[in-house]
Amino acid sequence: MQPEHEKINYLELPSRNLKFTREFFSKVFSWQFTDYSADYIAFANTGIEGGFYTSDQVSIAEHGSALVIFYSKDLSATQEKIQSAGGKISKPVFEFPGGRRFHFIEPGGNELAVWSDI
Repeated sequence: MQPEHEKINYLELPSRNLKFTREFFSKVFSWQFTDYSADYIAFANTGIEGGFYTSDQVSIAEHGSALVIFYSKDLSATQEKIQSAGGKISKPVFEFPGGRRFHFIEPGGNELAVWSDI
């Protein structure tokens, strides 16, 4: 598929541990990965392509980072998958206009969220 002019095309995120990050996202969200070096892995089958790079810094919304948010048709099932794969809930489920969501920290240290309108 041809990239669209002036649209978001790729997303790069830090990770303290690429091995744990890969295992987590493969297990929970069925992401596919390609190794480019010991310090960089690319992901696909995600809705947008991107990659993770090794870094001591991670993405935490409270520190000013952008928050990547997934959609789920079954919030509690997704939360259970995240926790069983080693993710930690950082903000329990809460309601907002239009739905509910929770935040979690993946094993590489990044904060992400999942929302549902159901």
